[in-house]
Amino acid sequence: MIAKTMRICLSLAALAALVLSAGCLKVGPDYARPELPVKPPPAYQEAAGQAGPFQDSTRWWEDFGDPELNRLVEMALQRNQDLAQATARVDELQALFGQARAARYPQVDIKGSGGKQRTQSLLAGAAETENYNLAVAATFEVDLWGRLARLEEASKAELLNAEETRRTIAQTVIANVVVYHLTVQTQERRLQVTESSIYAYQRSMEFVEGRYVRGLTSELALRQARRILANAKAGVPSLRQELGKALHALAVLTGQYPKTSPARKIGADYYQVLPPVPPGLPSELLMRRPDLLAAEANMQALTSRIGAAKAARFPTISLTGSWGYSSTQLEQLVRPQNELWNMALGILAPVFDAGLREARQRQAEARYRQGVASWAKSVLTAFSEVEDALLTRKEQLARRELVKAALKEAVATQDAAQSRYIRGLSDYLQVLEAQFTRYSLEDQLVLTEFAILSNRVSLHRALGGGWDQPNQTRTAKGNQS
Repeated sequence: MIAKTMRICLSLAALAALVLSAGCLKVGPDYARPELPVKPPPAYQEAAGQAGPFQDSTRWWEDFGDPELNRLVEMALQRNQDLAQATARVDELQALFGQARAARYPQVDIKGSGGKQRTQSLLAGAAETENYNLAVAATFEVDLWGRLARLEEASKAELLNAEETRRTIAQTVIANVVVYHLTVQTQERRLQVTESSIYAYQRSMEFVEGRYVRGLTSELALRQARRILANAKAGVPSLRQELGKALHALAVLTGQYPKTSPARKIGADYYQVLPPVPPGLPSELLMRRPDLLAAEANMQALTSRIGAAKAARFPTISLTGSWGYSSTQLEQLVRPQNELWNMALGILAPVFDAGLREARQRQAEARYRQGVASWAKSVLTAFSEVEDALLTRKEQLARRELVKAALKEAVATQDAAQSRYIRGLSDYLQVLEAQFTRYSLEDQLVLTEFAILSNRVSLHRALGGGWDQPNQTRTAKGNQS
């Protein structure tokens, strides 16, 4: 029996292989990338003067040279729940692809049954009967029009979409970890600036109070000194709140319980000048960004489903067969005289369905057009994000130099105001105003440097990769972040 079972399985497998190797008609369109609504320019507009090919670095965040940041990124890649969900989605689509592929091959089952029955009649009295069956059954759909092949193509494209979506989520998680880490550092630096200003304002107020008691200055100067000090103190709770929220968000990204910690002391040299980023060509973006690759995979799946819907309008041919034994005695079940078999060819052709299958094909075609529009919008958005990031880089670098120059003048103005006050050439209000301007500019400088560093992350995300320069020597001066 085992030999015959193997023969029937091999026969059906050979038949399936013959059909598959002969190919099928595969009705419906084959995928081809549609034309973009606009032609990509030869170079990014905001990348003027930036030469060099784009190079993808999978560990771009290491360019910041921060071991703590590297540790947080690794923790997020292992413990982030969005990434875990995306990974499980990939696993699900892999299983669905396996199901779609299996549908193109014969399905072989072994069936067995046995039973014993006792009956009672007036004429014959009691009687017992037995019945035993053992059979191998097989079914196979001849994919003459390529319906199953198209469904397999669609499932494979959907798996690719899930894999690229997971890459997109991974990039987003890493980028958010870097941004929130920079936000924590920025808020800690701003707290230091505010604490320095409070200390300076406190000393100024005490100085003005002493002079006011002795009748050497006006009440207005005292009120101004108190107002500036109170205003600086009022800003501390908001800074601590923003610091705590950033720490909470960072904890969630890395799969930890959200909690706060005291602000650390950040050195004045925390800002790093990073090497410039070669953005490459706009046309390369279509093959680098995982979200665009995911959108294209979606179009491939939708194209294949048009073919599957069209093939469903044609006749379906199926092969079925079974072979086995049937006997009233178990010990005689597998004897040649009890052998049974059957083979059948079936065809099912739609005659009238009130336009159901045609409507399904139109639905698939409409979904494809939606996918094309979504992909085209994603491409235009990607171009815009790169141009935005390059523009922001250029303008924020220029702003940083201007703020640094203004801060330098503010420090000089404060020194000059104090000198004039000591010589009796002006009142203390000018000193207070100079102090306020100086510390405001220090805060602006911290925010500007955060904008430059966080824009580096935005540029990475927009370009869909990184740049391989981890060993390049970094300088403490310059404007090439």
